[in-house]
Amino acid sequence: MAEMNVSKQYQYLIGVDGGGTGTRVRLIARQGARANGTAADTVSALSAVGTAGPSGLMHGAEAAWNSILAATRQAFFEAGLSMPALGEIAAGCGLAGINNRQWAAEFVSANPGFGLLVIETDAGTTLLGAHQGKAGAIIALGTGSVGEVMMSDGSRREVGGWGFPSSDEASGAWLGLRAMNHAQHVLDGRSPADAFSAAVIAHCGGNKDAVFRWLAQANQTRYAQLAPMVIAHAGSVASARTIMSAAGYEVGKMAMALDPSATLPIALCGGLAEPMSEFLPAELCPRIVRPHADSAAGALLLIQNRLLSIQ
Repeated sequence: MAEMNVSKQYQYLIGVDGGGTGTRVRLIARQGARANGTAADTVSALSAVGTAGPSGLMHGAEAAWNSILAATRQAFFEAGLSMPALGEIAAGCGLAGINNRQWAAEFVSANPGFGLLVIETDAGTTLLGAHQGKAGAIIALGTGSVGEVMMSDGSRREVGGWGFPSSDEASGAWLGLRAMNHAQHVLDGRSPADAFSAAVIAHCGGNKDAVFRWLAQANQTRYAQLAPMVIAHAGSVASARTIMSAAGYEVGKMAMALDPSATLPIALCGGLAEPMSEFLPAELCPRIVRPHADSAAGALLLIQNRLLSIQ
């Protein structure tokens, strides 16, 4: 966590959800802010969302801030507001990679001027958004994956989140890595060709040489771009369905590790939550709930709570 100018009254608050594929910023303008010449009546009277490219810290602090600034500018534009000086904005950021202390320190040091900055893992802000600060668990499935639980006594614990490729089970990158492995087996003659492998190979250039070139540039984000092909073919192609079923099994393992008592609600969050739902273990399904709000809303709650604590 990092903060500065804690005594100031900030007119604008943003919540940032920063992942390996994209960034989502939620903006609220506090009482007195104006859009197109009209005063806001309440803290939430003016609100908007902006999006941009990835801001997970595996891409570096400079890239993260560039995406956050781009998404923030878009949010102000959508709200009908001129972009103020950054010092007028208090920002809560939930970012992939914050667990890496060096990356977190580099990110805070590179703050381009936000007046108040509070940082948290993207899992932490997802948890806040999903259950609004109440006890419960989340399993976030996006480019990466992580699970986090908050117990009734307020204690928190994380499962997974070790990073790609050694972890991030059931994530987009995890699915994409297995899609690529299937395509390689087909190209080698180790597995029969199917519509799924054909789609993956075509995406990567259409032949073995092109796949090698694709692999030379592959990272977490590029592997995650193969995940939609797994999902699209899971209903009709056995190889894709096997990958999705394995992912569902991994989600079940995460859920059991988060809450062995099997009593807390679990919110599946992120872009892969909906397509994953039909591949979950049957015993897990009764515990799954819809998240109340997203990670960017959780990041807004994070910065609002910080402001309340210092007023």
